[in-house]
Amino acid sequence: MVRPPLIRDPRAVPVLRADDHLPALPPQQLLPPVLRHVFATAPTDWPPELPGDGGGPLAERTPAAAAVLVPLVPREDGLRVLLTRRTDHLRDHAGQISFPGGRVDPGETDPVVTALREAREEVGLDARHVEVIGALPVYTTVTAYRVTPVVALVHPPFELSLDAFEVAEAFEVPLQFLMTPAHHRIHQLDGDAGRRFLSMPWREGEREYFIWGATAAMLRNLYHFLARAQAGAASAPLSFMA
Repeated sequence: MVRPPLIRDPRAVPVLRADDHLPALPPQQLLPPVLRHVFATAPTDWPPELPGDGGGPLAERTPAAAAVLVPLVPREDGLRVLLTRRTDHLRDHAGQISFPGGRVDPGETDPVVTALREAREEVGLDARHVEVIGALPVYTTVTAYRVTPVVALVHPPFELSLDAFEVAEAFEVPLQFLMTPAHHRIHQLDGDAGRRFLSMPWREGEREYFIWGATAAMLRNLYHFLARAQAGAASAPLSFMA
């Protein structure tokens, strides 16, 4: 079976459209008390919009369990998402924007434990600043990881200490920006109608952070979850594939 190649330069893949036909989540729905309530009361078996991009060129790998921390930091201008840029020499996802996280270690049976350990190891985030409020459905990556995104509020003040081998830098993006589908760009490979992926480029000063792939997909699942909660569970599911 011939599998499609890995996407080496996602910026070069044509943009099909932006999802500006979908509503942005209002700021009042992105406050810590609201998010606590939504995660505490929502069903745990809700279907994600994007379950993953597994089955690609690395599908022969044995699936591995992993977890990431989705850190939401309260700032004066609203919640911000703490993200990292991975170093360029790593085997998987080199140079990409990601959440702190990684493979489940032997003996770890709770993805929260894995996410907190990885956040401490990668960016030096002390667990005493972290308030876990919920989790998103498992996302299967093209590199055969089954990732549980653990959503948490990270309360300042805190200090970070980056693992220079794995993390090139850490930065924050406003949650409001990421929960606005007009900023969600749909890319489609030429001649392959079945291969699409999301990007959410964020510019800060002279720098542009190209958020794409699994990280963008998990953020889109967060949007999908919060939009459904706002509209009611009976609302029709949204889909970027439409």
